[in-house]
Amino acid sequence: MSLKVPKAQNVQLFKEGYKHLQGLEDAVLRNIQAVAELSDLVRTSFGPNGRNKLVINHLGKLFVTSDAATIIREIEVVHPAAKLLVMASQAQEAEMGDSTNSVLILAGEMLKKAEQLLIMGLHPSEIIKGYELASVKALAELETLSTSSLPSPPTKATLATALKPAIASKQYGYEDKLADLVAEAALTVMPPNPKNFNVDNVRVVKIMGGNLTGSTVVRGMVFGKEPEGIIKKVKKAKVAVYTCGIDISQTETKGTVLIKNADEMLNFTRGEEQHLEKIFKEIADSGVKVIIAGSSVGELALHYLNRMNIAVLKVLSKFDLRRLCRVVNATPLARLGAPTPEEAGFVDVFETTEIGGDRVTVLRQVVEGDPDFDPSAQDARSEKTRTATIVLRGATQNRLDDLERAVDDGVNVIKALLKDPRLVPGAGATELELARRVEVYGSGLKGLSQHAVRRWAQALEVVPRTLAENALGGGEGNEVVSRLWAKHEGPGGEAWGVDVEAETDGTLLATENEILDSLAAKQWAIKLATEAATSVLSVDSIIMSRPAGGPKIPQQSGNWDED
Repeated sequence: MSLKVPKAQNVQLFKEGYKHLQGLEDAVLRNIQAVAELSDLVRTSFGPNGRNKLVINHLGKLFVTSDAATIIREIEVVHPAAKLLVMASQAQEAEMGDSTNSVLILAGEMLKKAEQLLIMGLHPSEIIKGYELASVKALAELETLSTSSLPSPPTKATLATALKPAIASKQYGYEDKLADLVAEAALTVMPPNPKNFNVDNVRVVKIMGGNLTGSTVVRGMVFGKEPEGIIKKVKKAKVAVYTCGIDISQTETKGTVLIKNADEMLNFTRGEEQHLEKIFKEIADSGVKVIIAGSSVGELALHYLNRMNIAVLKVLSKFDLRRLCRVVNATPLARLGAPTPEEAGFVDVFETTEIGGDRVTVLRQVVEGDPDFDPSAQDARSEKTRTATIVLRGATQNRLDDLERAVDDGVNVIKALLKDPRLVPGAGATELELARRVEVYGSGLKGLSQHAVRRWAQALEVVPRTLAENALGGGEGNEVVSRLWAKHEGPGGEAWGVDVEAETDGTLLATENEILDSLAAKQWAIKLATEAATSVLSVDSIIMSRPAGGPKIPQQSGNWDED
């Protein structure tokens, strides 16, 4: 008979202030609860009818948006398990730029389903194994569901069609206008090999006033300020870009100047002026008509530049300066002086125009078909522009910010589709079809992991269900999902999805209505959601050390120092 050694009481393993939670009840189920709360928070913002969230961040900035990536970025999630989910959605944002909400909802739903299995007594490792099997099966089936793909080379119409569903999920009702703007801007800067398309080349400038119908695409760059000097418009001009201040260079050390007579006194400032004039004379002689300054512009320098009819624009952001160098093909110079022919850039039109009361400066390259294109002055440097700017108009700053997010999503979808042009039916059709196929696969498995595979399949149903609930309300949502299951069971039913406008019975053929999603975005969403769910499930204890920093200052009530 073995001897039972009594355990020593209160053995202190950790330093004071540590929290140690372990076991199913304390660690796993609490983690699942936190994750479920996070996914329920963004679930109502899913799809075209998603509600907006009003988020005020720690700096007091106001966000009104239904974009999950923005909501997650601005609310500071501190729960360690929920942070895993946030990281997964950020990975999706970095990889695809779209479907971040799907990751959160799917992972949250998978964990809710796992919770039921855990309470029934299944071991977490069995659930993890089942989830991984289901994920592999779903990704294999997803490959077979592609109904069409983006034609190569893309046209404006095909791009706009592929963009509409992604933009509609952010700005429902305005997707036609926004998709046209994004498609036009993307085609303007499309390189000969579309796989090299750079998202950074589509810029957005937000100008208050008017409404969305007044938005336009400008070939080139738009800055929301006027040039410094008196010259506001230049055509076919050489451009010099300086990162240093355009002024008399100050010395590091202080010097003392002894002036002995009146002549020296008069010549003292004249020398400085002549030196500066000489520099600008050299710059003007080299043919430069436009100067872009990355720093301050002195008054004296401005005087000479105005005299020599050179336009000056101050661009303080070094990122914008780099982009501008790409647009005009110039090299940024760190010293003041005439640029060599290789260092100077070239711009067709540099002008100041008024957009709704705001004066903006536009630098653009002219191509055939533009009203101010002059074939006689066709010079060898007239080429396709490297940057396009979408000028967005709207009534309030929040509205403009939200439109910008929709445009960003649209541009990212183009980038994803140029890498992998395959499209799958949207509107929740693909998820429901995958759920059906994985369910069938799970039923044929032996062992305990089959339960997990089937629960994983049920979790996928959350996408069409959420779309239906957000659009039509909870009771009707259930009805719609039941009708969809019935249609998917029939032959050729893979493309039936949720009709958010509920024109008939709440279901529609996604392919006929051109509601198509990128296959790659779905792939990543399923991968990342499963990974996030399995990493939360594989945790069995949480050890939290005491947060760094000294003791907290006691919170006093009211103006305690008055008495």
